[in-house]
Amino acid sequence: MSASPPTPQRVSNPIFARLYARVARDSETRGAAEHRRRMLAGCRGRVIEIGAGLGSNFAHYPPQVTEVVALEPEPHLRGHAMREASRAPVRVSVIDGHAGNVPFADGEFDAGVASLVLCTVPDQRLALAELHRAIRPGGELRFYEHVRSGRTREARIQQLADATLWPHLAGGCNLSRDTRSAIEQAGFQVLSCERFAYSPARMMPAAPHILGVAVRA
Repeated sequence: MSASPPTPQRVSNPIFARLYARVARDSETRGAAEHRRRMLAGCRGRVIEIGAGLGSNFAHYPPQVTEVVALEPEPHLRGHAMREASRAPVRVSVIDGHAGNVPFADGEFDAGVASLVLCTVPDQRLALAELHRAIRPGGELRFYEHVRSGRTREARIQQLADATLWPHLAGGCNLSRDTRSAIEQAGFQVLSCERFAYSPARMMPAAPHILGVAVRA
């Protein structure tokens, strides 16, 4: 079964995209670059990356990766990603596309990558289903995401923020998603998953993150 033609989806958050670019530079020096390196260590073959953002992962792909196809629907971020692709140590193609409709055939990729994007996709279940479809049986999903707190009070604060202004201020970001469970429900088997607190920028509180590897059964 092959993929249906991609559904056009306009995504434009120019103000958020510019603010995110500034925060992301600080975040990389505070530990995000090392998180990305660890997420991608040992990755190999042909890779599909959803929500490439600024292209911050590209510098960390190991030489065993033969090609990266990166989807990014936001024009300002996509421009940054294209510039990073030209400097990447492996072959990277950046295309206008979104996680809800990956425009490739079933099982076409050896691995998929989702980093700090499953919080923002409008339909997390659909995005993971598309990744599951595009990754070959036995292929890997590499993930690095911020997630819902395991502490009841903090989780309630996250849910309240998600129900009010936060997604509108933060480009659709949701703080309270249980992403590991969603990965498993999509048909992936989690092989490793580290959970840790991390603050991406000064004056921002540390939030729970997960980093790991899952396999398409």
